[in-house]
Amino acid sequence: MDLYEYQAKNLFARHGVPIGPGQRVADDAATAAVAAAEFGVPVVIKAQVKAGGRGKAGGVKLADGEVDARAKAGAILGLDIKGHTVRRVLVTPASDIAEEYYFSFLLDRANRTFLAMASAEGGMEIEQLAAERPDALAKVPIDPLGGVDLATAKEIVREGGFPAEVTDAAADVVVKLWETFVAEDATLVEVNPLVRTPDGEILALDGKVTLDGNAAFRHPGHAEFVDTEADDPLEARAKAKDLNYVKLAGQVGIIGNGAGLVMSTLDVVAYAGEGTGTRPANFLDIGGGASAEVMANGLEIILSDRVVRSVFVNVFGGITACDAVANGIVRAFQLLGTVDKPIVVRLDGNNAAEGRRILTDAALPGLSQVDTMDAAARRAVELAIEQDA
Repeated sequence: MDLYEYQAKNLFARHGVPIGPGQRVADDAATAAVAAAEFGVPVVIKAQVKAGGRGKAGGVKLADGEVDARAKAGAILGLDIKGHTVRRVLVTPASDIAEEYYFSFLLDRANRTFLAMASAEGGMEIEQLAAERPDALAKVPIDPLGGVDLATAKEIVREGGFPAEVTDAAADVVVKLWETFVAEDATLVEVNPLVRTPDGEILALDGKVTLDGNAAFRHPGHAEFVDTEADDPLEARAKAKDLNYVKLAGQVGIIGNGAGLVMSTLDVVAYAGEGTGTRPANFLDIGGGASAEVMANGLEIILSDRVVRSVFVNVFGGITACDAVANGIVRAFQLLGTVDKPIVVRLDGNNAAEGRRILTDAALPGLSQVDTMDAAARRAVELAIEQDA
């Protein structure tokens, strides 16, 4: 789960990371103006979206006073930033900045360890820095058992090129960021910029945190970070049914068993629809041991997506036998009553012949069976196009 900046900084503060003189969250321009008046100094108004590049998109503005804050907040609220609508802004006193740095802890999946990244050149997008000046970004593997103590933190900031005079203060903040990373079961803790003020104080002026959802059972308090307003309603419904579902932007609904098979199915549908604008509408993995009920729930979610024009069910029977999948499809038709979108089914593997027989005998309206994955993908795309004709 990704956090908004204000949530990340609140989490930092709980672990002693200095975040500056204060912050207020506002979901309308009037509240932002009140916050600016309370601070009594120039303020920074920042769009709260889970995306980078806010400044370039006009989502970060300096405001001088209550009237200016109202106008600037009003201009930011409602902005579309990389597909995210700004529903709230963060108002915080402007800080004097002497230097900007970059720092993060993250899960290095490729090397199965943790990684610290540090640079004395903060403020810019880290991807741009890594591409243009890779030598300016230190990447330091972290021993999961040893963790990060003060000595390790000092070595990290030195490798990142931080000035010698800020080593001690920066290392102290790094230790607290590590404590945040571990205590909250995060997969990412990032500060950009981490700044030095003219009087030598180190502050986290921004924050990005990703929490490991698999560890949510250990953190009941993390429920406060869930943003139901930003959740896709279909994804929320799927989550409530324990389905592995991700909404995409296409027209062909996808159901498969096993993440690898579903990813391959997305690829063949995208290839079949190349040049037509027809693409996969979702990722939905019903799992290796899914029941007929799971199959029915998945089909119900996909069919309720108004942009879906056809559905491709691609199953290779293993633990999930094809007859169970076929029964799930029949049950879904019974539950839904009327199914007004064509469904293409490809069954192979364990009990495939029996699964095909069940579907043939059921004679479900709008359902067709195709033997191969490529041919089934082409048929699903053709049906989606016909539905739009």
